[in-house]
Amino acid sequence: MRGISMPSFLLLIVLATSTTPWVTLATKFDTGGLSRASFSSGFVFGTATSAYQVEGMAHKDGRGPSIWDAFVKIPGMIAGNATADVTVDQYHRYKEDVDIMADLNSDAYRFSISWSRIFPEGAGKINWKGVAYYNRLIDYLLERGITPYANLYHYDLPLALENKYMGLLSPKVVKDFADYAEFCFKTYGDRVKNWMTFNEPRVIAALGYDNGIHAPGRCSKEYGNCTAGNSGTEPYIVAHHLILAHATAVQRYRQKYQEKQKGRIGILLDFVWYEPLTRGKADNYAAQRARDFHLGWFLHPLVYGKYPRTIQEIVKERLPKFTEEEVSMVQGSFDFIGINQYTSYYIFNPPLGSKSKTPGYQNDWNAGFAYNKSNVPIGPRANSYWLYEVPWGLYKAVTYVKEHYGNPTVILSENGMDDAGNVTLSQGRHDMKRINYYKTYLMALKKAMDDGANVVGYFAWSLLDNFEWRLGYTSRFGIVYVDFKTLKRYPKRSAHWFKHLFRKQKD
Repeated sequence: MRGISMPSFLLLIVLATSTTPWVTLATKFDTGGLSRASFSSGFVFGTATSAYQVEGMAHKDGRGPSIWDAFVKIPGMIAGNATADVTVDQYHRYKEDVDIMADLNSDAYRFSISWSRIFPEGAGKINWKGVAYYNRLIDYLLERGITPYANLYHYDLPLALENKYMGLLSPKVVKDFADYAEFCFKTYGDRVKNWMTFNEPRVIAALGYDNGIHAPGRCSKEYGNCTAGNSGTEPYIVAHHLILAHATAVQRYRQKYQEKQKGRIGILLDFVWYEPLTRGKADNYAAQRARDFHLGWFLHPLVYGKYPRTIQEIVKERLPKFTEEEVSMVQGSFDFIGINQYTSYYIFNPPLGSKSKTPGYQNDWNAGFAYNKSNVPIGPRANSYWLYEVPWGLYKAVTYVKEHYGNPTVILSENGMDDAGNVTLSQGRHDMKRINYYKTYLMALKKAMDDGANVVGYFAWSLLDNFEWRLGYTSRFGIVYVDFKTLKRYPKRSAHWFKHLFRKQKD
């Protein structure tokens, strides 16, 4: 970005490998001219994970199974048929991980609570061993000066509710989620002041019910290899219930706990930036449709009390409707919005006749994706097929939220890139591409803030290499390398880069 000088800083850091003793190396860290002082006073820097991806102990200490525990058992669904039964065992190693955060000068840790670890059957019976685990984690975070940011749901619906009433397809999930959320407010809210209801509800609805590549794996046969589902209706039903569950939980928090506990509550939404492939009107309309179906699907009701007009006109009778009472509950049901932003794509208006006649959520967009223009890629690609490094897309995404949704308080709640899972310890730790990714994206975020975006925090994804959903252990997003055999942790160069960036100025 223009206008930002790019000095290099010389920093002595200590690096370790599995075969050599601790050695001291001189390393230059280019932060693009950024430091903690570049951001507003009180700006929060942290790292993020999710329960299913890092905790392990999936079938122990009283935890009930989630829909992902069933999903990973489907042969061929997960790379290498991997599971998260152990993953990186944060359940036992949380103190080590919190110590790493403290050493990195982090302000906060965004983690998720496993619903089925608290309520093994989704409701009713409480698993007090699970309750105790999160008490230990929260207490140790505070002991080490790390502020806890607790997310209540990260893809992991209790399997019991899926079996009992088809989970998110049933309106019954609204009350059960709100009851679970209230238990957490009551139990942890004396110490947790930052709550999030759902992580990426769009991903939950679209990948779980439109193409079936996430749990519970439902879709129409035209859109995926599913045994049941309806891609034209179920994603919209699920999204509707997620919005109502979110709003009901927020209502409970505001009515019973917020004034006394003095916390805040929000939701985490993913947002890929969609750039028109050409300047033509048709491509611009297609890009706007994509933004409406992606971000607007959830943020529009939360801000304006209704779905975007685009979605209403295209989906028509397949789209559920909010009652007047629900509108008043949904509208304004957040204190902040979390935006998970990784990448950007070009969008074009597809040729006539290319749209499937079978209704489906992605099909409803009527938009084509492109990853290069005039044979020039939109940006360097990471390990994941979907992830391109496009820092200007972050600027546009954050600015779009500011301009279209009343400049709400925003936390950049996920941002990062991955390497291949089979990189060696030496290769994995020398992650200069990741450093460049973080540097350019943070520079873009700073520019958006300078231009008026109300962003108050940034969380890198992820603290640790971990179980990466369908990719299993073939993808590493961490700034800390984890040996998946020994579970030893090794901070990467990106971790030391963040340690330098996050350092506090001495009085």
